Amino acid sequence: MPTTATTLRQQERRVLHAVGCGLRDDEIAADLAIPEAAVAGHLARILATLGLRDRAAAIVHAFDSGLVVPGSGPRTREASPAPRTAVTPTGGPRVRISLLGPLQASHDGRPLNLGHLRQQSVLAALALGAGRTVSRQELLDGVWGMESPLTNVVPVYVYRLRKALRIGDGPDSVIEHDRCGYRLAPGAVEVDVARMDRLLTEVGRADRAGEGSEVVRLCSQALDLFCGEPLAGLPGPLAEVERLRLTERRIAVMQRKAQWQLRLGRHFEAIAELFALSAAHPLNEPVAATLMRALHRTGRRTDALAVFDHTRRRLADDLGVPPSRMLSRTYETILRGDHPSTADCAAADRW
Repeated sequence: MPTTATTLRQQERRVLHAVGCGLRDDEIAADLAIPEAAVAGHLARILATLGLRDRAAAIVHAFDSGLVVPGSGPRTREASPAPRTAVTPTGGPRVRISLLGPLQASHDGRPLNLGHLRQQSVLAALALGAGRTVSRQELLDGVWGMESPLTNVVPVYVYRLRKALRIGDGPDSVIEHDRCGYRLAPGAVEVDVARMDRLLTEVGRADRAGEGSEVVRLCSQALDLFCGEPLAGLPGPLAEVERLRLTERRIAVMQRKAQWQLRLGRHFEAIAELFALSAAHPLNEPVAATLMRALHRTGRRTDALAVFDHTRRRLADDLGVPPSRMLSRTYETILRGDHPSTADCAAADRW
């Protein structure tokens, strides 16, 4: 068990504090007005005294011992002593986080450097938390899974993210911390997933009211938020699960939009989008059924049957299963030359 930082001499404590704040040796030397070689010597003695393995372990120790508090440090200690909770700037959030594609964050339209992929996954977990507090253990489980790091790097990553996302020149951060964990401060950040959820709530209201044009418009706005595969490239079990969930949500929104386009007689718009969706998700039977019905309604019966045949072969080759009852009924209806029943349409378009 490492000894506490209180056993260090005053200069060594200053060096450990600066190391914990992420400063390089040359920056520490300039801040403390000592030679850079002296910094290396102090750090060596700190590691030996505390029984720490390397610089990363020293950073973690600085956080765990309370020597470093997120949001403070040599770069910010001259700032006015305001509370560390986030303050929402006038005019709404200026920090925007996008998860519906590769993770991105911007401050007043300026892209922010979020660090390496694991650190980005920590931010994604907080953004997906929708303002609730996420415990340190949840972050470890969601970002690392069964491959937990040897040292507790979560406070280090949070500290770096707080600096990257800080609003203005003061110490305020959009990431709050309490004894239960971390969260994005309410009102300080706009997350595209939360915006999509608000739009889909409006979609549901318009759908219940039978306002088809409004449903199509709102669905288009929700779909415009996607910029590729959600959370593209991010590691960890949480990112993997959310990638699948958000992809399925996107498919469901496209189906709902197509459903109303067909009801409004906008068949050709629906067909173009459904062909692209079917090509991207060839094993999705509700999408195939919706495309078949759209083609059938425009007199393209042969093309509709060809979609069924293509989907049936892919299901057999890739999954070793026959078409579902819903898709088979759609096929049989089109084969007879009938229009699909209301029940068939509802089954294919349900989200």
